[in-house]
Amino acid sequence: MSMELRTSPHLVSDRSVERIMKHVVLSLLPVCAFSVWQYGLSALALLLAVTATCLATERLFNRAADQPSTLGDWSATITGVLLALTLPPAFPLWMGAVAGFVAIAIGKVLFGGLGCNVFNPALIGRAFVQASFPAAITTWVPAFSAQRFTEFAPTTFTVPLMIPPDVADWVKQQAVDAFTGATPLARWKFENVTASAWDFLSGAVTASAGETSAILILAGGIYLAARKFMDWRITVAVLGSAALTAWLFQMVDPSHYPSPTFVLLSGGLMLGAVFMATDMATSPVTPLGVWIYGAVIGVVTVMIRYFGGLTEGVMYAILFANAMAPLIDKYTQPRVFGARQQGKKQ
Repeated sequence: MSMELRTSPHLVSDRSVERIMKHVVLSLLPVCAFSVWQYGLSALALLLAVTATCLATERLFNRAADQPSTLGDWSATITGVLLALTLPPAFPLWMGAVAGFVAIAIGKVLFGGLGCNVFNPALIGRAFVQASFPAAITTWVPAFSAQRFTEFAPTTFTVPLMIPPDVADWVKQQAVDAFTGATPLARWKFENVTASAWDFLSGAVTASAGETSAILILAGGIYLAARKFMDWRITVAVLGSAALTAWLFQMVDPSHYPSPTFVLLSGGLMLGAVFMATDMATSPVTPLGVWIYGAVIGVVTVMIRYFGGLTEGVMYAILFANAMAPLIDKYTQPRVFGARQQGKKQ
């Protein structure tokens, strides 16, 4: 009888990279479906275009490096879906394609591929188009318009390098009540007007494609955590620190600072806390480190929203914490059993 000897660790688990990534995609499908239900054909086209660009870019670099296809690990699919969900639903498709290319080429391939990237690839793509196309990234269309399943928003098929058309006339033709053209965060920051929790939960607010389905996002996170495909401590730390920071500011000046509920439900905090901050390649691995990492994201998000020039801070907060992750891991390593603490004499 032959015997094969291998070095430790001797782990037996069905949690392969492909299996984890596939379940993440499945958990995002309800969020995508709700986005299409809200915004119609334009949101669907954006999801397909951005995801297809990410897949094509991944395959392009596989061929350029003479490597086998890595599309089967589902990581490029996740990047495309998450990136599309962070964009305005009527974002020009060619700009979405640029974001998808940058996300894979710069956010992933440049660092060496899956598992080697320092920053979340989807957020790298989002940051690039926010800096490159500031007008388009802040152009919004109403949710639940009457013609959303029969016609595209006029900005969807904007010709590359041309100025997107004004959506004001198109919006007037839609049967939508009280459309302001601004997100809830922008209305609070510049008009001191807050939306109700029901407005967020029902999707009746202006936002990016995947920002208004908090219940579905949390349900996806609970599913992944239950299957042990996601570190729930990061999500809890992000949301808990953001809520605590918002509560402290509201205690100081309740007339100016919004409630913790508004902070948690508005913008992309929920999507970022569940699906982006928990990216295994860009987050710490130590038990204490994941709590510190999540807390940094929550606090920095609120600080940018309250005191920064931008209305939203989740993207930059996560990228900032991604950069800190190796340092956090370094200083939160648990002491090896039996090892002497540095500086102590026996």
